[in-house]
Order: sequence, then C-alpha cells, then structure tokens
Amino acid sequence: MKAIVYTEYGSPEVLQLQEVEKPTPKENEVLVKIHAASLNAADLDLMRGRYQPPFSRKPRYEILGSDIAGRIEAAGRSIKQFQIGDEILADLTKPGFGAFAEYVCVPEKELRLKPVSMTFEQAATIPQSAVVAIQGLKKKKKRQIQPGQKVLINGAGGGMGTFAVQIAKSFGAEVTGVDSTEKLDMLRSIGADHVIDYTQEDFTKSGQRYDRILDVAGHHSIFDYKRALNPKGIFGLVGGSKGTILQTIFLGPLISIFGSKKMGLVVWKPNNKDDMDSIKELFEAGKIVPVIDKRYPLSEVAEAMRYLEEGHVRGKLVITMEH
Repeated sequence: MKAIVYTEYGSPEVLQLQEVEKPTPKENEVLVKIHAASLNAADLDLMRGRYQPPFSRKPRYEILGSDIAGRIEAAGRSIKQFQIGDEILADLTKPGFGAFAEYVCVPEKELRLKPVSMTFEQAATIPQSAVVAIQGLKKKKKRQIQPGQKVLINGAGGGMGTFAVQIAKSFGAEVTGVDSTEKLDMLRSIGADHVIDYTQEDFTKSGQRYDRILDVAGHHSIFDYKRALNPKGIFGLVGGSKGTILQTIFLGPLISIFGSKKMGLVVWKPNNKDDMDSIKELFEAGKIVPVIDKRYPLSEVAEAMRYLEEGHVRGKLVITMEH
C-alpha cells in the first residue's frame, strides 16, 4: 500500500510517499480502507518534533495523521460491534496515528459508525477538531452555555474553530469569532454574530466581557483572558504558545480555586461516544457543516502541510485516497 512516511523531524520535505506493507489486524482490531483523512495542528507539531524530549532523535511513529473515515475491510476474531463493510470514522491518536496511508489497523474501541448522510470527506474532519471543540464548550450542567450568553472563539477560522462557532451557536449563544482578515466573511457565513480581526484589535483590551472564551491558538497572558471574562466566566485553552500553555497549567487552577472565574486547559478525550453522538445529531439537524478549504491527494500531503503551516486555512484540509 501507499503511505506518507517520515523518519526524521523537519519541514514538509521530510514527508515521502512510499510503498509499505499492508497491515494485518490483531484480534481486537479491524483493517480500515481509508477513503479520506484530515490534517490537524498536532500533525505539524509531530512533523517538526515540537514538545519532544531533548534526547528524542527520531519520530516514534513513521506515518502521521490521526483523523480518518473509511470502510472496514477485515476484522480480527474478537470484533463484536462492527462488521466488514461498515463505514466508520476514528481518531488514531491513541492507537499511534497512521492516517496518511491507504490502510490502517484500528482497535475496535476507537471506532465510531459514520452517519449515512455524511460523506467520507466530511467525516474525516470530525474526529479531532469537532470533538475537541465540543469538549471545550460543554461543561458540567451547572455551567452549561445558556441561550444569549456571550461566547468568544479565538482562532475561529481554523478547523477546530469553525466547529466551535457552530456548536456554540447551537447552544443559543451570541458568538464572537476572532481570526485574520481573510477569514472574517467565512465566519459570518457559518453563524458568527460578531467578528474581530486580530491584526487590528486585541479582544482582551476592548472592554467587552464574555461568559465563555475558547482559545485554539493562545498567545495572551492568562491575566488578559481573566480580564475579558464576566464574573463566573469560563476560559478554556486548546493550544498556543508554550508561555500561555504553562501559565494556564500552573496559574489557571489557582485562579479557579480563589475566584469565581474558571480557567484551564481543555481536557481532550478522543473518540468519546457521547460527544461523537452529539456531533452526529448536530450534523443531521443541519446545525453544523464541516468547512473544507482544500482537498489533496495522498501524494500531496507535504504540500497540504505547507499550506497548513502558513496559517491561512479556512476550516479543514482533507486528504483523499486514490484506491
């Protein structure tokens, strides 16, 4: 089978299309014929070797990519919930990645059925971006988003952000999306009530207060976010600069304990069934629609990574297979 392989950290040039052995499923695995995959910011981090231990010289995994949609072609002896021919989607972060290939073996517990009404390309955008977005916005019942509350999504124009905008709107929130100039019209088209061009305005200094802030690409001080929250407001950080992440890890819990505002990292649970089911329901109700900027064949994953790294992607980038 064909796969995009890398054996060293670096720029997209380290990604090479190669012929590799087709995997064989273990007893608790299925063999998935991948029809589509999608890119995430985490793929760039893995490719570049960011956040790796200093002694880590070579990548732990040879094939990148976590989000897949495809069809089960073979199944191990202990598989009970799925059968050959089922159309599925999955996040491969826990099993060890491998989405940028024609086939992959996946443990049964990581699989979710693809809705019939959803294309493979649409389904490939869901597993990480949509799941992290809904987990970043859903809290315990006593702090659920209420209709009319003000929600701000920073980094709203990317893959995760476009889902977060739509999910927040489905809760009845008044949503503000923050991103670069070229993405603002798209944000309005998916339901954002207000948009902020971060190149022109710093939302933490505008004087506006929000009930919920979800930041996909944090670069502000945690005290800036605190200032932008209403009393009893909630701030969740998905990703961003090392400084912002460290502040959120160490200072967020202290602010939460000694004040009414809750601040912290979004705890991500891949392939969570309840969240996947909620996303499917929102899709089938027409309340969320995956935003796909571009599609690339498997042979052009390196080019897709270059485009993703430039930061201009509107929504998601999808990799299609040429079986």
